Amino acid sequence: MSELVYGIHAVQSILDKNPSNILRIYILDKSRNSKLEFLFNQGVILKIKIQEKTRRWLNIKSSGSLHQGIIAEVNKVMCLKESDLLQLIQCYNKVPFLLILDGITDPHNLGACLRSADAAGVHMVIAPRNRSASINSTVRKVSSGSADHVAFLRVTNLLRILKLLQKYDIWIVGTVEKSDREIFDAKLVGPLALVMGSEGYGMRRVTKENCNEIISIPMCGFTSSLNVSVATGICLFEALRQRRNYCR
Repeated sequence: MSELVYGIHAVQSILDKNPSNILRIYILDKSRNSKLEFLFNQGVILKIKIQEKTRRWLNIKSSGSLHQGIIAEVNKVMCLKESDLLQLIQCYNKVPFLLILDGITDPHNLGACLRSADAAGVHMVIAPRNRSASINSTVRKVSSGSADHVAFLRVTNLLRILKLLQKYDIWIVGTVEKSDREIFDAKLVGPLALVMGSEGYGMRRVTKENCNEIISIPMCGFTSSLNVSVATGICLFEALRQRRNYCR
């Protein structure tokens, strides 16, 4: 199965990191854009099939999305299975660093979370199979290629996964809007799974009840909450700040 990736940065990322995953590239004909010309030449060197198309054709192909003059048809990202979880945990040479997304439904938020997870060195992102966004062309574009590089596991029973992680001594830290403990006071250097809740509703009750620790981000201004992808970035990079020496 294949899917579309569009946008200069998203296509560039796949060309740089995983060109064998590209089936063909559609590019704007007669374009004088130097970035598109660079991608065209890179594709030729890599012997990727390239077809020049009109802007109207690209608009239809991308269903009106912002394609920036280039679309790549790629092999569909294969999500991991629950049976892969233990193998993934046990094969890490470093201390496991996981991100759990409890019901993120907006593809833009999922893409942004995957991008932050990749940048922060997260080993694996876990999400429930139901009532959650899956990886699609929007997610891949927003993630700027990170969707192809971060292990993504969709599970049928998140509670069972939480209990399994705890069995393997992975500390589960849940995030809420208000808590007695702030993230900057939490110790995030050991085997860690950070849990972020859904847009508008946060973590589900059963998820919250099975976290080892509940933290919040301090808010000093008028607003009382942050977009989930912004909050995810803050939490991940606070964990990275604490872990950068510990995990080397």
